[in-house]
Amino acid sequence: MTITAIRGFNDIMPGEADLWQRIEKKARRTFRSYGFSEIRIPVVERTELFARGIGETTDIVEKEMYTFQDRRGDSLTLRPEGTASVVRAYIEHKLYTRATSKLYYLGPMFRYERPQKGRYRQFYQIGAEVLGEASPLLDAEVIEMLMLLFKRLELKGTALNINSLGCGECRPRYKKGLMEFLDSRRTALCENCQRRIDENPLRALDCKSAHCIETTEDGPSILDHICDGCRVHFEAVRGHLAQSGVAPVVNPRMVRGLDYYSKTTFEITGEGLGAQNTVAAGGRYDGLVKELGGPETPCFGFAIGVERLALLLNGQDSAKEPLFFVALLGGDDIAEKGRGIVRSLRESGFAVERDFAGGGLKAQMKRAHKMGASFVIIVGEDEVARGVVAVKDMQTGTQRDIPLGELEEAISIGLSSHREGA
Repeated sequence: MTITAIRGFNDIMPGEADLWQRIEKKARRTFRSYGFSEIRIPVVERTELFARGIGETTDIVEKEMYTFQDRRGDSLTLRPEGTASVVRAYIEHKLYTRATSKLYYLGPMFRYERPQKGRYRQFYQIGAEVLGEASPLLDAEVIEMLMLLFKRLELKGTALNINSLGCGECRPRYKKGLMEFLDSRRTALCENCQRRIDENPLRALDCKSAHCIETTEDGPSILDHICDGCRVHFEAVRGHLAQSGVAPVVNPRMVRGLDYYSKTTFEITGEGLGAQNTVAAGGRYDGLVKELGGPETPCFGFAIGVERLALLLNGQDSAKEPLFFVALLGGDDIAEKGRGIVRSLRESGFAVERDFAGGGLKAQMKRAHKMGASFVIIVGEDEVARGVVAVKDMQTGTQRDIPLGELEEAISIGLSSHREGA
């Protein structure tokens, strides 16, 4: 019997992995330019961290976590998200002694939910968190950084939605009014929303059922209930975004699935993903550090769904690092010359494949095509005698001779756009 992967746990195959590496490379470069440093957090944490941090009434904690007991009987959980772990590390290593910590992370998360396009049980996130800064300018700058990353990835068709979830002073009043509204329509709501009315009424606004959306569309807006401080903060975020050329859509119905969010919250959606169209999301969570045992600390962050981002980028024309194939036509002296070219190009950072099977040019060109080579560098006795190599563009079919001593310079000049997009 053939052993296959567990449902919802996917292999990232060659080609697709190249795209993921390009995403990660662009993310690292963009985050570093804004002063962020990488943190690597454990895959397994104590279950209590997520129960306290995410919220015991959330779907994640109630139904979706991979939780087990170790040999000592301690309850452990595969991390379902990264923020709680970053905050735990922030407290444990006393990073709050610094003025501000800017951290980013990359890696797999785990939730037991129904696999579908762009949503899996093992999924990957790229996240960034700022701990220790309360300014609305910071909120806008982090969103601006995320939009810059998507611009560098040449991602098209995105939309930014923002909202304010209020704070500990004003949100309880809104939740009470929302609970009364939902209770008056309880029988018209789905079973899940009926349960949420008493436990976490804001989550009823996040229901994907068309009937529930219609039933609650005239419900109270949180933006009509936030306090003056939250209103000033939210308008400042909108103003700073406008100044940086980012145009958000205010969406009063937008809530987050995690209890720790407050004030600014946002989502970035993409076209062509169906109902699961959120590519990145986040917001402010000023109470989480204190909730987990640390000092009062304002925080803001986000996470990107790598699978969904890759799906969007796969559907667009995007730059890819060119692959060079060196075809050798001749005896041992040609083979040695070819090996030197391969080594030199690889040392300069180019992706290069060479032929081991031998054969004529037609056979080697066929192998180059199967490998997905962008260019074939032909090294034969005639070319060596003239001090050149022939370079064939596999997409256009054009071919030209380049002096051997100028090969790397010619490639660097002619293919700089390819390398920038890699």
